[in-house]
Amino acid sequence: MTQNRYIIPWLILFALWGTDSNAQDTNIPCEKIGVYEQEVSTIYTQKDGLPSNDVTCVSITPDGTVYAGTTNGLAVWNEEKWSTITDIPNAAVQAIIAQGDTILAVYGKELYSISSGTASKIAGLPTGTIHDLAAADSNLLYAASSDGLYRVRNNHSWLDEELHALLGENKIVYAAACNSQHSIAVAAESGLFLKHKGGKWTALYPSSKEGRSWAPRSVKSVAFDQEDRLWFASPQGVGCLDSSWTLYTGREGLPYNDFTCLRIGWKNELWFGTKIGAIRFDGNEWAYRQGHAWLPHDEVRDIAVSPEGHAWFATPAGLGLIERRPMTLAQKATFYEEEIEKYIKRTEYGYTSEVHLPNPGDKSKIIYSDSDNDGLWTSMYGAGECFAYAVTKDPQAKTRAKQAFEALRFLSAAPVGGEVKQQPGFVARTVVPTTEPDPNQRGGNTIEGMKQTRAQGDALWKVYSPRWVLTKDKKYWYKTDTSSDELDGHYFFYPLYYDLVADTPEEKERVREVVQNITDHLVRNDYRLIDHDGKPTRWAIYSPASLNHNRNWQNERGLNSLSILSYLAVAEHITGDPKYGKASLELREKHAFDTNAMVAKIQRGIGSGNQSDDEMAIMNFYNLIQYTEDEELREEMTYAFYQYWILEFQR
Repeated sequence: MTQNRYIIPWLILFALWGTDSNAQDTNIPCEKIGVYEQEVSTIYTQKDGLPSNDVTCVSITPDGTVYAGTTNGLAVWNEEKWSTITDIPNAAVQAIIAQGDTILAVYGKELYSISSGTASKIAGLPTGTIHDLAAADSNLLYAASSDGLYRVRNNHSWLDEELHALLGENKIVYAAACNSQHSIAVAAESGLFLKHKGGKWTALYPSSKEGRSWAPRSVKSVAFDQEDRLWFASPQGVGCLDSSWTLYTGREGLPYNDFTCLRIGWKNELWFGTKIGAIRFDGNEWAYRQGHAWLPHDEVRDIAVSPEGHAWFATPAGLGLIERRPMTLAQKATFYEEEIEKYIKRTEYGYTSEVHLPNPGDKSKIIYSDSDNDGLWTSMYGAGECFAYAVTKDPQAKTRAKQAFEALRFLSAAPVGGEVKQQPGFVARTVVPTTEPDPNQRGGNTIEGMKQTRAQGDALWKVYSPRWVLTKDKKYWYKTDTSSDELDGHYFFYPLYYDLVADTPEEKERVREVVQNITDHLVRNDYRLIDHDGKPTRWAIYSPASLNHNRNWQNERGLNSLSILSYLAVAEHITGDPKYGKASLELREKHAFDTNAMVAKIQRGIGSGNQSDDEMAIMNFYNLIQYTEDEELREEMTYAFYQYWILEFQR
């Protein structure tokens, strides 16, 4: 739902605008987005030329040349592949830093200078591990080590004795940074230290104006930004010293605090490396990048940021790149449309399904599988295509929307005349071709598997057979026990397709027939979807007796009341039959379903509970506000949505 934060309000605005939904040239309110910076992740490993996947450090020269230190040598990126620097040792690189167009690299106890492809040894270093390098100027370098802070000048290195005394028993220095005023800050196991030009070392104890005071320990990194503000990262949180201290913890949005490094990037953005992912902070918003979608490995050892804002990450499993590409939403949509067409759609009907990869990131082989929510995902995908066609009149969007309609319509047609008797209007969850193995033999679909599901905590889980039923032509099995999630999706899609895409009387009639059959099924069965065993499905229950008088359904009372009111509004809109409006009025006047729907979800605070419930609620709010003929109900639901939005999506 986070990705839809700014999309969902526009959906509700469409409803509140009161458009003439029967007109094909409806003026839908639009927001011009323009070009934005899209983050795109790329991973580089030995197959791309790195001397090792075990990357220890990374740095970028002012001209944009990227160097990566590994446990088996140093490599440079030439815009096509990585090349190993061959005239220096094929050994572990502990740290590197760009000093102008020159790269300084630490191999063991030696400091090398690499310029124009030529390497030379410039200084010996003390024993111990070098964690970080900081350049004060072209002649003075600081080396943060496990034994303290060392200065390197004129091919010699010596220990900073003054700081050494302040460090106490633990001498580990993790990082150092210099600013334009020749001040130097140090991140150490024993704390945070600062020395101004000509002054003495001082231990810093940050105290914010809000009254928060820290004595930081195990400070893992430190940096000065372009405005010479001092930043540090420690287990206590993040701190910034300007004219006064500002301190950040999880309360201020900091996602994680087991830091490894800190780098200043594009437009004063900060990038933090952690043991589990990377964090970007632009001064207002925190962004967390973790997992294989973004990084080769969760442990981020070092970060370098290019002048364009591209961030490089050294990890134990390769070098990661998150670059920013100028892109429009249309270009982004085109990318995903191509991915969906090539890899996602399943069966001849093109269900938008769930697919798997045998190897992460390798799309050479796709493992297709059905999902309980194939109908829901296909509905939401199809709804997006309906909106796209309404705005752009793109014939491809229309074709995709039509395909989604036929896929969803088939879920209503598949049960007709099959191996068991289903009531008219029953909707299948999904289908599987009979060229595949019998899905009834899967563990969860056998009688024993269903009994186990019930025993493991769902006392209302249905145990019956068959769960998957053959269609009349025996080309497909269709899945029964359809849920409210599926119906929410169907009812969200059908009016959008009817209003925005269906352009002939025959096509509109096909939509009308499907909606009328499903809704009549629900109404005649006390607002329940009845399966072939003569009993309701596990979740598609909207009856007053269950929602208002059965404690097992109290958690679903609000959302399912909202759902059925939405379905009836859609049915009246598409069929023009006032009986559905009368049914809605009866549910409200006799059973208080509008009052139930005012609290669509039992909330336990921001972000609590099942987020798929939010997805369902938003679709139903949209339809009910858009299509109800009752102005009082529309006002109630508009206010209910406002309250829902405040709690669910406020920061």
